[in-house]
Amino acid sequence: MKSKSESQERLKLMNTKRNILAAVLALACLFAVTSFAQDKDKAKGKAKSYTFHGKVTGVTEKGLTVNGEKVEGWMDAMTMTYPVEKPDVLKMVKVGDQIMATVYEGDMTLHNVMTMPSGKTTMPSGKADTQKSTK
Repeated sequence: MKSKSESQERLKLMNTKRNILAAVLALACLFAVTSFAQDKDKAKGKAKSYTFHGKVTGVTEKGLTVNGEKVEGWMDAMTMTYPVEKPDVLKMVKVGDQIMATVYEGDMTLHNVMTMPSGKTTMPSGKADTQKSTK
């Protein structure tokens, strides 16, 4: 028959092993998530970028509904809801705004969304800092 101290010692050892296993699993998950995020950033860096222009027809928690102009090599002109890279954009952009954004091949997300002054659909060279930016 085992003594009480042997049982307590065995229980401590089991708890220690369980804690080490939990820590290793947590680190493995963290490593996997970090690697995935880095791979996604690398893929975005390699993907071809395009400039997107359009008129906002709706703002929801899911993204911006935009009547987008044709983007040669990426998408024909159409109205659809696009997710945005930064959720703060949804608070700053309103229905009727003309926007410009960066899009990437294989990605429907609008990046670096900026509102454009009425009647303008292109940004003058060197004037990026004068536009209302939602970065």
